[in-house]
Amino acid sequence: MEAAITILALFLVAFVALGVYATVKAVGAAKRGVDRTITQARRTVEDTTLRAKSFGQTGVAGELAQLRLALRTSMRATQDALHAGVAEDASLAESVALFRRLSEHGLELDDELKRLEREPDRATVAGLLPKLKERTQRITHSAESLRWAARDRARQFADDDLDALNAQIDIEAGALRHWTVEEPSGASGAGASASTPDHGPGTDWPEPAASADPAAGTADQAWSGPAREESPQAITAPDPRLRTTYPWQKSTRPETTN
Repeated sequence: MEAAITILALFLVAFVALGVYATVKAVGAAKRGVDRTITQARRTVEDTTLRAKSFGQTGVAGELAQLRLALRTSMRATQDALHAGVAEDASLAESVALFRRLSEHGLELDDELKRLEREPDRATVAGLLPKLKERTQRITHSAESLRWAARDRARQFADDDLDALNAQIDIEAGALRHWTVEEPSGASGAGASASTPDHGPGTDWPEPAASADPAAGTADQAWSGPAREESPQAITAPDPRLRTTYPWQKSTRPETTN
């Protein structure tokens, strides 16, 4: 009885621990989902604001907004392309690692541009714009190089796969149309004559070989035709002196001459 109670207690503890673990995992996943949604919403709002500033404002503020918008758009497009490609091509892992290093410089530049938007000294900011533009172009150029290289690689793989598929389809189509190919009559006749042995009419069975065994000769004659007729023998009269005489037989009287 005590053993059964102990086993039930252990099962209860295991179920409680499993329930707590599942609850923690579910809460963590929900929290990550909420954080991801909030981050995405924040990015959407910032992009919309930057787009509005780049078109609605002029001067230093407008140029800073254009730089931030170009930087964020290029980095996000490259990130999406690499993450989508690495799931199918493991060789892009090195490109993803390089992009992470590039993202550190991009985030640093984005933070700096964001701070300069609130800078009241517009003359100083205007003097920093050439260097900021050059830095932005270098980062976006590197990001675009990675993005287009990954896309070209995926396109090349798709073209190779399509070429191989077209070749297989051509072979299969040719096999399905094999009845349209006519073989030469000479080749078919030569093949038929080579495959069929040269026999004359009525010689399906070979002639029996001569054998010293009379039984074998009799067996062979069953396939070679009727046996030859023997020549007739002369009839010889029996000798009366050699006959056996029985007691009940009368003796023969000698003939008398008159």
